[in-house]
Amino acid sequence: MMQPRGLPNRRVIVAIGVAALLAVGRAALGVEPADDSMPASSNVPGAQSPRIHRDGRVTFTLKAPEARSLDVAGGDGLGKGPFPMTRAADGTWSVTIAPPVPGFHYYWFDLDGVAVNDPGSRTYFGYSKETSGIEIPDPHGDFYAVRNVPLGQVRTQWYLSSTTGEWRRAVVYTPPGYDTSGKRYPVLILQHGMGEDETGWTRQGRAQFILDNLIAAGQAAPMIVVMDRGYADPRGAAPFALTADMPLRDIRAAFSRFEAVLMHDLIPTIDRAYRTIPDRDHRALAGLSMGGMQTLFIGLRHLDTFAYIAALSSPVIRGNDPDEKLASSLLGPFDARTAFDGAFADAAKFNQRVKLFWLGVGTAEGEPIHSSVRGAVDALRASGVRLEHFESQGTAHEWQTWRRDLLEVAPRLFR
Repeated sequence: MMQPRGLPNRRVIVAIGVAALLAVGRAALGVEPADDSMPASSNVPGAQSPRIHRDGRVTFTLKAPEARSLDVAGGDGLGKGPFPMTRAADGTWSVTIAPPVPGFHYYWFDLDGVAVNDPGSRTYFGYSKETSGIEIPDPHGDFYAVRNVPLGQVRTQWYLSSTTGEWRRAVVYTPPGYDTSGKRYPVLILQHGMGEDETGWTRQGRAQFILDNLIAAGQAAPMIVVMDRGYADPRGAAPFALTADMPLRDIRAAFSRFEAVLMHDLIPTIDRAYRTIPDRDHRALAGLSMGGMQTLFIGLRHLDTFAYIAALSSPVIRGNDPDEKLASSLLGPFDARTAFDGAFADAAKFNQRVKLFWLGVGTAEGEPIHSSVRGAVDALRASGVRLEHFESQGTAHEWQTWRRDLLEVAPRLFR
């Protein structure tokens, strides 16, 4: 039987009614807020909190009836916390915070003075432990999205270190077509920051997708990317922790141990296990924060091994006094003649050997990192050293800064 024109079909009316009832029911159960927020993509499957609102605000919720106080705290970019949560009658605590900077941010709950992870979130290795993390959508973040392009692979490479006597794990990205091409590829060694590990660049940083998209667009050369754990502590020693009051001699000692692993174990292992082009013109070293400090310390000492050097959000040490503490070593004018054992003293020779020297930083990074990088850039340029400097607008010491760095650095490698 035909329905009169202009009147909805009875099935449509029933469907609309059922949908409305379901929506009311979900809202009553606290599963779906009326403001059209959505669970974060970084949540574990099925978890409804944290939720991201259309205007960018984020709501965190945790049921903890016995808790006396509960806050949300987190890393740079999440906002100025901690954020006190409010308890409802059923023992559910919640808080809605202002829109964070887009990108990835670590966070945790402070429950009665104890830092605990959010059971609704995936965890990522940061702050020297597994830590909750949230991905805030970025309307300009398509460059690190999974796209319908040829995809590379992320592999695990175990090797026995002759330096430490222990087994180590590297994460290795191979570009699309690696298994069938028969070609040899240049290598980028890409290091994480303090408190993170070799998984950071592929989990928090999404480096594999940045490379896939650049390679598919013809904007970057296909390359192998190697990510290793940036520590080489002696057996039984406390894990290395970089602090502002640490003397430079202790920092150099720790970096020297990793330098030995990198030069004597990691590079030979990768050259044996993968189809690399094993020469300096096809090898780059880069890292973020502490990894950037290691890049400068190691790369500038081994220009016979690396033709490309990139330090991202790295505090740039201005002198060589072994008794000086890290914080004070970043203050004052950068001396291009003496810093890093005179690596920049002969600008013409440096420019001839190094194909790319890169210093990146976020405009919202705290001090002294931003001024340290800016001061080094100005002094090096004044001395005639050729370098590229990139500032990520509006981002701090966080993964969105380093994702943007990689987007800019990768196309400049191996060209």
